[in-house]
Amino acid sequence: MYAVIETGGKQYRVQEGDVITIEKLKAEVGETVAFDKVLVLGEGKDVKVGTPYVDAVVTGSVVENGKGQKVIIFKYKAKKDYRKKQGHRQPYTMVKIESLGAAAPKKAAAKKAEPKAEAAEKPVKEETKAVKKVSASMKKDELIAFAKENNIAIDEKATKAVIIEAIEAALK
Repeated sequence: MYAVIETGGKQYRVQEGDVITIEKLKAEVGETVAFDKVLVLGEGKDVKVGTPYVDAVVTGSVVENGKGQKVIIFKYKAKKDYRKKQGHRQPYTMVKIESLGAAAPKKAAAKKAEPKAEAAEKPVKEETKAVKKVSASMKKDELIAFAKENNIAIDEKATKAVIIEAIEAALK
């Protein structure tokens, strides 16, 4: 059995056990990823073709996140002393396909149960915001927003270092 899935603006023909390299996803190694944009699903005469998608889900687990080989861009203009060299490494995610199936209706039922769980988690998220640490890697706008959320009076025109010191002093 095989399927044709769409992800990252490209289409891939996959089977169970295949390891494919796709455009980077926001998923950590070991996480399960579901591809719901399935264009074709089946084997032999039993093939379902979607219009545009089939009501099915292909699941896989993330094997690796990384960067591809470097591509060198070299611009050159003759007799003008113009040379520009630039490189690029495209990020990718490797996914191992675990199952192909028509499990989309079950996914909708799971979505209905999740909002209740999310409602219970909201107070916990508010507590974590207050516990969130201030770091030098945060942007100035993020620091100002953090100070406003925690009702800390700061001068928005001050430097980033001064804002960090004021926030840390107020939190202690």
